[in-house]
Amino acid sequence: MPDMRPTPEPVEQAARLVATRYPDALAAVLGGSTARGRTTPTSDLDIAVLLPEGSVTRRETVRHGARTAEVFLHTPTTVEEFFASDTRSRRGTMLFIYAESLPVHDPDGRAAALVARARELLSAGPAPPAPQDLEGARYGLTDLLEDLVDTTDRHEQLAVADRVLRDAADLLTAHRNAWTGGGKWLPRRLLAADPILGRALLDGHLAVAEHADPVPLATAAQTVLTLVGGPLRDGYASTWTGTR
Repeated sequence: MPDMRPTPEPVEQAARLVATRYPDALAAVLGGSTARGRTTPTSDLDIAVLLPEGSVTRRETVRHGARTAEVFLHTPTTVEEFFASDTRSRRGTMLFIYAESLPVHDPDGRAAALVARARELLSAGPAPPAPQDLEGARYGLTDLLEDLVDTTDRHEQLAVADRVLRDAADLLTAHRNAWTGGGKWLPRRLLAADPILGRALLDGHLAVAEHADPVPLATAAQTVLTLVGGPLRDGYASTWTGTR
């Protein structure tokens, strides 16, 4: 886990927010960039709050003093459901909040226990994709790569490049039994999973954006496809299950 050396101010702010707004909290932790010592004066506070059973599980965005706080509220039962869902989705959102957090309210050790549990699950890695999901991802990326090298419209090219990067990143992190992410966490998780091929994907995406050159991204994505069984086109079939 990263070296966590935040300034005292965000931790104290989080503790005051929890005491003021959630007086029945069983435990609370401060996660996100503030817990990793990367805070700025405008950084949000990412706070996970454990509430008694029967409380409403929810997410709230609140203003506390000069900062905005994203507060994730759950019970002992629903936090385990979040952990299980994170493992299936391979994103680990709540797992990372707890695993890379600092306690702000922990009168009986519940926060410490959840931190230890989250770290254990993260170390074990995400659930592997189901075979049918892997085939669907291979097929989707194969199709996207054809569009990437064929289109000359810049708007289309950029839109397709974004999808290629995301889908290739998901396949590569799955192959490496690593966690994936979205937004700013996509490049961070991608580089953590595979510094060399991950960098090739990111640099390839940049080449499309800056130079309208799809070749580096297409080459890196083809390498990813090779790792997971190769391109998939002819013979692919999927069955609609009635859900989305």
